[in-house]
Amino acid sequence: MRSDLIKKGVERAPHRSLLRATGVQESDWDKPFIAICNSHVDIIPGHVHLNEVGLFIKECVREAGGVPFLFHTIGVDDGIAMGHLGMKYSLPSREIIADSVETMLEAHRFDGVICIPNCDKIVPGMFMGAMRCNVPAIFVSGGPMEAGRTSDGKAVDLIDAFKGVGAVAAGTMTERELLDIEMNACPTCGSCSGMFTANSMNCLAEALGMALPGNGTILATSEDRRRLFRRAARQILEIVERNIRPRDIATREAFDNAMILDMAMGGSTNTLLHVLAIAREAGIPYDVGRINELSQITPNICKLAPSSKYHIEDCHRAGGIHTILGEIRRGKPGLLSEHCLTVTGKTLGENIDEYDIRGERVSEEALELAAVGAGGQRTSVGMTVKREAKSIRDLKLGGFDPLDVIRSVGNAYSETGGLTILYGNIARNGSVVKTAGVVASMLRFSGPAVIFESQEDACEGILGGRVRAGDVVIIRYEGPKGGPGMQEMLAPTSYIMGRGLGDKCALITDGRFSGGTSGACIGHVSPEAAAGGEIGLLRDGDIIDIDIPAQTMNARVTGAEFAERRKTWTPLPPKITHGWLRRYTAMATSADEGGVLRVP
Repeated sequence: MRSDLIKKGVERAPHRSLLRATGVQESDWDKPFIAICNSHVDIIPGHVHLNEVGLFIKECVREAGGVPFLFHTIGVDDGIAMGHLGMKYSLPSREIIADSVETMLEAHRFDGVICIPNCDKIVPGMFMGAMRCNVPAIFVSGGPMEAGRTSDGKAVDLIDAFKGVGAVAAGTMTERELLDIEMNACPTCGSCSGMFTANSMNCLAEALGMALPGNGTILATSEDRRRLFRRAARQILEIVERNIRPRDIATREAFDNAMILDMAMGGSTNTLLHVLAIAREAGIPYDVGRINELSQITPNICKLAPSSKYHIEDCHRAGGIHTILGEIRRGKPGLLSEHCLTVTGKTLGENIDEYDIRGERVSEEALELAAVGAGGQRTSVGMTVKREAKSIRDLKLGGFDPLDVIRSVGNAYSETGGLTILYGNIARNGSVVKTAGVVASMLRFSGPAVIFESQEDACEGILGGRVRAGDVVIIRYEGPKGGPGMQEMLAPTSYIMGRGLGDKCALITDGRFSGGTSGACIGHVSPEAAAGGEIGLLRDGDIIDIDIPAQTMNARVTGAEFAERRKTWTPLPPKITHGWLRRYTAMATSADEGGVLRVP
């Protein structure tokens, strides 16, 4: 075992002395040492409950025959950090988390690790660290939040609160109505309830093979989440025994599976940024070109908030991630690489067999999970939901239709995926749009550029009425280097929606968007302005042509004109000249490379 380096042999007597001080017993020296990488942070709703979760998993590892050691990482709440200097630290925190995981696993020679992330950058940060160290690992998230309900019973989430700010500014909503949303948008602990970045990444973990079925959709407040924690604690010991490592699981085909799921469920645009970074740490060549190839052959069969009225709890009730994968398998045979190994010790195909509730060989556990989520109640003798059939596809409680939440390929929202990569003369290395959230009338759009040099300027301009119907909003110098930190653009996109311009304006940025963003919002423009990208050469009034079906985005500016403008162009000076962000600015790559740090 790796841990023998710190616990075996006469020369390790000092090490054993220190370990005894932590509670290690004489009977523990031949057991695997298991790290529990937790991310409990009191100020993040998705993580506020994880202190208890970490202690529970620690007990479960001990019961299963391992020796558990708990440590914590930092975390940034993107919603709370948004709209001020704090958001610049969000994406950079991913690198700190990855470094922390690497440091702890390598310094203490753990035999395996259970990672307990939940929100935004914490998930990919832990993934990056796990891939670097290649120590047997399993991911089990803290679980998603329940959707909120306003006083009139309408389902709401955090994005509704952001949109409400714009609606109040536009005079289409009262402050009292906004307060109702504010009071109810985040009713429980857990990652925000739509298909935003956190839930997207936790769902992708299932398809990648690094998390157990149910990881992405079982609610944080569900008793089934507790059962998942216990199962993960047992499973890490099997993975250690069989020496199944992250790089055995996270192959190129497994990353394809993850991105196929992303396209099928219309996940956050941020998944591209993170998957590229994780693949790099795993030593897998992967780029936006490959992602675009998969988008063109993967149908979008699931839309959750912000792209529909449904939330992550509804996806779980409809069967969850493996039912989405099952529908892809049925409708697109051969698209998924079913032979890929997973942390269950089985292949992805075998997991789909067990957990696709519309399949032929679905397990009793899968039916139970979906039935409970659909409104059934646990009893001492089982479920109150009828079990005559081997599927609950026709279960419709309270008007809920699972076949509308997760559609068949034949009834897909679109024949192509929920994300599209756009190229053109202002995005030579690509950009991304969440197609699943774009209304049909905005798939092709042209208009004059209205340019802002920062998110803050854009928010002021949008709320102040500078942006009008027909405009193309350009927000630049917000990429990894220029931001620095590539802060999310949830505030300006929400203000545009709140002012009733969501189907009348487009937005283009070298920054990124929240997973809660919808509309014709194109991000990750690469190269970014601070790196000399053509987005930095645009001028107010330049006509921008967007054609999402054709995967193009161009300014009506000739190459000769761009070359002439470049002669007098100078980048804006760095916005931060001290501390960690100064170092990040100097080393960060553009979004097409995952926003990772260059090795000096």
